[in-house]
Amino acid sequence: MKQFSYDEAFSRNIGWVTENELELLRSKKVAVGGLGGVGGSHLIVLARLGIGHFHISDLDTFEIANFNRQYGACMTTLNRPKAEVMEETLKDINPDVKVTNFPNGITLDNLDEFLRDVDIYVDSLDIFALPIRRAVFMRCYELGIPAVTAAPMGMGTSMLVFMPGKMDFESYFDLDGYSFEEQILRFVIGVSPSVMQRAYLVDRSAVNFLKKKVPSTPMGIELAAGVACTNILKILLNRGGVIYAPWGCSLMPI
Repeated sequence: MKQFSYDEAFSRNIGWVTENELELLRSKKVAVGGLGGVGGSHLIVLARLGIGHFHISDLDTFEIANFNRQYGACMTTLNRPKAEVMEETLKDINPDVKVTNFPNGITLDNLDEFLRDVDIYVDSLDIFALPIRRAVFMRCYELGIPAVTAAPMGMGTSMLVFMPGKMDFESYFDLDGYSFEEQILRFVIGVSPSVMQRAYLVDRSAVNFLKKKVPSTPMGIELAAGVACTNILKILLNRGGVIYAPWGCSLMPI
């Protein structure tokens, strides 16, 4: 059986990144909160870029309703913990990868440990997990950690980047004083202010914030991963400009 070789496994990245940059990516530590739709795809793209260290977290198990969009969801992983499955997948891609797993989710008690020594935070928490999302972004800002969120919006995506010393999450979304339902709406509109995707939503009853139900597509998930991870790469390598809050980026291919 052939032995794993990091240099060979990620050699096809050379050209778009240099050999020195690939080695730099190997030393980077990325925290990914949430391993479902966007989180699973984000994680796999970053692993195949050659990132060598991850902090990952998810407290859910895979369900059949996840099959349309979540990387780790299939019959063989049904009812298994997402964090466990995705850690196994990471190590199947890169046996040398270092993974710190937070299988019970991100909490106020473990938040500092989750963010310890990470180079960037990738937000992939459930859309309705606003309280802990706000806490994570606030702590990232206090610690000087860049944070990226890219939401699948229909068959497109919208991305926001929060950089140290620039506009923070709370200032951008202005959620204080509103009901939970209103906060969700403000978060969605804040991520995609023009809501371009509403033009081709064929069944509006599929969107029900009160029941915590929103439709999704695999295309939106994969586009979100591509856009987010491209900008994560730029931040980690300090190569080129990045659009950051209060500005964002939306992509609608149809």
